[in-house]
Amino acid sequence: AASATPESGTIAYVDDDIDAVDTLDADLFQIFEEEAQELLPHLGAAMRQWAGRPDNTSARVEVLRTLHTLKGSARLAGALRLGEMAHRLETQAERLGSDVSDRTLVEPLLASYDDIVNRFDALRLPATTPVAHRVTTVPEQLLPVLDDRPATPFAAVTDVQTQPLDATPVLQSMDSALPIAVLPSPALKAPVGAAVRVRAELLDRLVNQTGEVMITRSRMEAELGQLRGSLTDLTGNLDRLRLQLRDIELQAESQMQSRMAHAKEAEAAFDPLEFDRFTRVQELTRMMAESVNDVATVQRNLQRAVEATEDGLAAQARQTRELQRDLLRTRMVEFEGISDRLYRVVRQSAKETGKQVRLDIFGGSIEMDRGVLDRMTPAFEHLLRNCVGHGIELPQARVAAGKTPEGQITIRLAQEGNDVSVVFEDDGAGLDLPRIRAKALAQGLLPTLDAWDDEAAAQLIFAPGLTTATEITGLSGRGIGMDVVRSDVVGLGGRVATHSTAGQGTQFRLVLPLTTAVTQVVMLRAGAFSLGVPSGLVEVVRRVTPAELEGAYRSGQLTVAGEAVPFFWAGALLQTSAGSAETAGRTLPVVIFRSASQRVALHVDEVLGNQEVVVKNLGPQLSRLPGLTAMTVLASGAVVLIYNPVALAAVYGAQAAPWASRQVVVPSADGQAGGAVAVSAPAGPPLVLVVDDSITVRRVTQRLLQREGYRVVLAADGLQALEKLAQERPAVVLSDIEMPRMDGFDLVRNIRADDRLASLPVIMITSRIAAKHREHAHELGVDHYLGKPYPEDELLALIQRYVAQQQPAAQPA
Repeated sequence: AASATPESGTIAYVDDDIDAVDTLDADLFQIFEEEAQELLPHLGAAMRQWAGRPDNTSARVEVLRTLHTLKGSARLAGALRLGEMAHRLETQAERLGSDVSDRTLVEPLLASYDDIVNRFDALRLPATTPVAHRVTTVPEQLLPVLDDRPATPFAAVTDVQTQPLDATPVLQSMDSALPIAVLPSPALKAPVGAAVRVRAELLDRLVNQTGEVMITRSRMEAELGQLRGSLTDLTGNLDRLRLQLRDIELQAESQMQSRMAHAKEAEAAFDPLEFDRFTRVQELTRMMAESVNDVATVQRNLQRAVEATEDGLAAQARQTRELQRDLLRTRMVEFEGISDRLYRVVRQSAKETGKQVRLDIFGGSIEMDRGVLDRMTPAFEHLLRNCVGHGIELPQARVAAGKTPEGQITIRLAQEGNDVSVVFEDDGAGLDLPRIRAKALAQGLLPTLDAWDDEAAAQLIFAPGLTTATEITGLSGRGIGMDVVRSDVVGLGGRVATHSTAGQGTQFRLVLPLTTAVTQVVMLRAGAFSLGVPSGLVEVVRRVTPAELEGAYRSGQLTVAGEAVPFFWAGALLQTSAGSAETAGRTLPVVIFRSASQRVALHVDEVLGNQEVVVKNLGPQLSRLPGLTAMTVLASGAVVLIYNPVALAAVYGAQAAPWASRQVVVPSADGQAGGAVAVSAPAGPPLVLVVDDSITVRRVTQRLLQREGYRVVLAADGLQALEKLAQERPAVVLSDIEMPRMDGFDLVRNIRADDRLASLPVIMITSRIAAKHREHAHELGVDHYLGKPYPEDELLALIQRYVAQQQPAAQPA
């Protein structure tokens, strides 16, 4: 409990056994205040979720991670009592474990959370003298003068004080003996070069709106290009129409000459021209000539308008690019802006551990996106605490090892194209790889102690919950920091690599984008699906022969510069297609990606090229998907997802490998389609095809089946279902009746008429439960008929029965 004394502005604590004394740093506390205002509500929500469902392990992990960040930031800002309170709450939550079933064990933690919030509010809003107290000595007769309004009760002084009024001339004209406490307002004119504080959300919104303008302009350019093409066609049609009209006029003239000859032969008194006896054809040709000239005039006007519009769009494009560039520059801040915070982390950590540590920063003038820097600052702090707590030895141990008593930590920054490299390096003892292996083996992360080499074993420090600390302290020991560091780096589209040398030190290399608003991506296509990949992840694009591709599919690896790299079909990794159906050409594209020390090779149908895109926020739902880093909108209006293939392979590689290796269609030596390469690889989960025009039904059924371990392919109608069936034969088909383009009855007819699919089990799921619909379905060969809403247990039992009747691995169609 805390109480404030207005006289001194300090905070006195009662019944508090925390003996820490706050040493607030004014600059750092301002930064911590903004961070805590985001962390505390997030912490409260996570604790409420945990109290509501004690078995919710994800809520418990979120509580621990948020407390870990709050504790470190509070201590860094000098709020040591608040940091200790967070540390104690973190310890209480840790002791409860992950198998809590009684909410009464979690609810007491909410009281500790309330104490933390109260402590933060006391620090953020210290007792000060209110404004009304400072102006209560103003006589009532001054009110009409200052406010230019009739006299009002004295309480209105507060309203007067908030007006942007300079009272200096009024006060100077009054008796100087008059007691007054109202101070003149500062000058309203801002000094030259003054900075303006803008909310980050507003700036992000401006950048996004600029990106939308660029997308709209690109769409207008595409439409203008189509208009230009149509105008060119119109010009060509006009030229042809003139030629055709000329031919008609010649034909009409020939007819006139023929009539004149006939009149002479008949010895007529007058020839046709003397009485202007024109035929109807001649009249029509003259009118057509006038119409053609009118259309030509419209065409010239349109051409001039299109040219003027193209010039205007070109100028607008330059202005928009400059505007976006300037807006992005306003988001850029120097890394030096957080240097004081990082120095303080090292000093504080060294003091707590009794070590002597020195920090040097090189390249601090390099600018980074404010959003990137704000998001990565906690990760930087955690890396520094790790360097001090786990890397740097105690002075006596360093002297015994022939080193100086003072440890050295170095941060080096360098710009690499559109990325910035941040390297944290210490000269400590290096990673304790034997202890890391032992911990990983105990947690089931390694099959044996010598399963991986040293480089791969070093990456285990990013595994959640893994720590080599022997005891839990306020600095380390919980194993919930390095996994967050990697998640933050990967979430920004970056990568992290670790290198350690025993007795010499450890190096962490983080590669981050300069800005998250605009990035360079390489567009790829696998079947009908297009995706983007950050260009920084692309190592090389190769063209491989059909023989090389066949070998890669058989072994699951592709040899790149003497190294065996995991190999996948891109569609299999994304679970969009079983294999490539395009076999034209003697060589096929394979892209090799690198993230940190990991590499992966993907077979794709086409590399569409490199382009600069405006990155859109994924939102809280999509941001949790592994491997999905961002999304963007192309000029055509199409939404494109941006993936990290290395992260995808780490999560879905085990599923994709059998999927891709079951059947591979490769061209023969002459470039024509060759046979299917059947590889005896372990089959993946059974595949179920769900056909329904309702996206809700498709998604609900998909979640149900995936929860039971099935692979699921979705189709919106019968035609789309036939396309899916041509790619891979499922174990069973679930189909609705009423669908656009091709209904369920027609789909069953096509399936039963195909020799390859005639025995495929089909379960009809529909709201049409009348006897005539059911009988017609059975006549067509439907195996089972269910009404909506279907009983989940019955459906799962049917699928399991039909799957068991088939071979363990469904063969491709």
